Amino acid sequence: MPNTLRSATQTHVGENITIAHRFRGPPASGNGGYVAGRTAQLLAVNDEAVEVTLRAPIPLDQPMAVQVQESGTAATIWQGETLIVEAKVSELEMPVPAPPSWTETRAAVAQSASLLPNFHSGLPGGTGFHPICFCCGADHDSGLNVYAAPVLGGEQVAAVWQSESQWAAADGYLPDEYLWTALDCPGQFAFLAGGVTTGLLGRITAQVHHRAKAGDEYLVTGWRIAQEGKKHFAGTAIHDSEGRLIAEAKAVWIGSR
Repeated sequence: MPNTLRSATQTHVGENITIAHRFRGPPASGNGGYVAGRTAQLLAVNDEAVEVTLRAPIPLDQPMAVQVQESGTAATIWQGETLIVEAKVSELEMPVPAPPSWTETRAAVAQSASLLPNFHSGLPGGTGFHPICFCCGADHDSGLNVYAAPVLGGEQVAAVWQSESQWAAADGYLPDEYLWTALDCPGQFAFLAGGVTTGLLGRITAQVHHRAKAGDEYLVTGWRIAQEGKKHFAGTAIHDSEGRLIAEAKAVWIGSR
């Protein structure tokens, strides 16, 4: 990627950012939702949506350089001369469909692609589609366990996500990057429910409307929006037990067909 992207209006924020191995998606790359959420935290955001584009696989346990525009509205992450992530303040206008009931969602969990032993992407691990993914992996020993399953006749996927108190920030709420993570994989699973296998997450635009208390349960949903060639557009959302919309996202998954 040409150096010209490093504009004079950008300044370093700290020395670097490192994505620990725990936060992997594929075996050797960071989980796209988690990395996008971490990147969004670099911006001066006041209830706005943030659009994050993943330009290259995210290295694990390696420092990457951070640059943020002086306005605080855009940022990039680099490994050497390779552009890894771009982020900017954006807008998100997307209808969020009514979620299924919690009862239906709990009843469907056994059909999640995370848990079906024969529903495998070929990645290392023993169970489900992405066994070691920080978001949806059944074989990850400290992941989020967001096991989205087909509901409403396959029109959506949904998971009851039990967050853990130990994930809390100092104020008792979940770090926003955990919400971004939970908004990631259900978009891909929505296409799986329609018989389509997507590729990698290319872009995600998310907006966090309310902080989420660590230790509470949340209903995470995903649905298909459109398919344009290799681009698969999906929506995802998180609701709390009172039906309040906590966060939402629109993602573009890049597939082989």
